[in-house]
Amino acid sequence: MQTVNMLQAKSNLSRLVEAIEHGEEREIIIARNGRPAAKLVPLSTAPVGPRLGVAKDAFVVPDDIDTDNEQVARLFLGEPSR
Repeated sequence: MQTVNMLQAKSNLSRLVEAIEHGEEREIIIARNGRPAAKLVPLSTAPVGPRLGVAKDAFVVPDDIDTDNEQVARLFLGEPSR
């Protein structure tokens, strides 16, 4: 695990990302004033499996689905009706 300060990270961002992409580093810690502030890690490249789609075409979402949002929120929050 490599640690770099903020200025080094700004100056060498392309090189740091390349090191992550090529697997040369698993993670790089970016520090501000000697304290860890962020972590640069690779994105997961695992393929997403097939979606099941069990509810596909089982219902239709109406265009006015958000009409009663305020009333529903009041009911959940226990606030008096307007």
